[in-house]
Amino acid sequence: MTLPDILRNNLALPVVASPLFICSGPELVIAQCSAGVVGSFPALNARPAPALREWLEQISTTLERRRHDHPELATAPYAVNQIVHKSNERLEEDVQACVDFKVPIVITSLGARADVNDAIHSYGGIVLHDVINDTFARKAVDKGADGLIAVAAGAGGHAGTISPFALVQEIRAWFDGPLLLSGAIGHGRSILAAQAAGADLAYIGSAFLATTEARNEPAYKEMITTSGASDIVYSNLFTGVHGNYLRGSIEAAGLDPQNLPQSDPSAMDFGSGGNTDAKAWKDIWGAGQGIGPIREVTSTAQLVERLGREYSEARSRLLTESLAPAGV
Repeated sequence: MTLPDILRNNLALPVVASPLFICSGPELVIAQCSAGVVGSFPALNARPAPALREWLEQISTTLERRRHDHPELATAPYAVNQIVHKSNERLEEDVQACVDFKVPIVITSLGARADVNDAIHSYGGIVLHDVINDTFARKAVDKGADGLIAVAAGAGGHAGTISPFALVQEIRAWFDGPLLLSGAIGHGRSILAAQAAGADLAYIGSAFLATTEARNEPAYKEMITTSGASDIVYSNLFTGVHGNYLRGSIEAAGLDPQNLPQSDPSAMDFGSGGNTDAKAWKDIWGAGQGIGPIREVTSTAQLVERLGREYSEARSRLLTESLAPAGV
């Protein structure tokens, strides 16, 4: 499997933190990169549009200063997520900002466009595209994506329904490039499991919703720490695309999680924030099924330290057991 240096070097853990709509800002991205995992945010989080350049300046300057002052520490690169959908009227402007700041990694979602990939490649950046099935994966690579993010069942936000094992094995049958796996990863052993399944890195989002640097409100963070897999509802009502949401937030909006109507996919609108009076992700809170291990609000550094400790322990345990005589 081929992994570019940017995804191999300066990482304390084989993890890319996924972009969290509304919740990811410069503070979280800087904390993630400083902890040694790739931090990311959706370009649309920076509002109004000119704020994106201010965010890119803050992030790039802070991380470069840290690399200069502390070369002995792992300072990961950062990524910007671009929604490649016709309702995103800012796409061209936001892509140009990424080009001007030479954003090292761009994550594209909900559409693959060769011209966007070419723009990022023009300065040496790489493009990772998130997909929910093998068909979309092939289209993304055909249009020039450098790597793929397999968004499997159980992932937060706009998730798919395919088992992570099935999705990774189908993609790995023909693709030898960078592959990330998303879907219910909230423990260090799950990072190792993603690699064992055939992915290069784990793609983690929901766990970072319960960090002090995330921009979501305290009640959202608290609900993450008190919820589990059974509290996640899969619906396309709120954006026109199926996604996973916290049951408690749906009930708080006066809706019945068991009887949500279906939305017309043609109603997708990522400019206004949703299709209902209760907006995703402002009122209807996204989360994946892997939030069970998240029992308290911590700093990003503490979360990554925990994940790293669990990852190391899982590797050691498997190595020890693999060396034990049969039947022991």
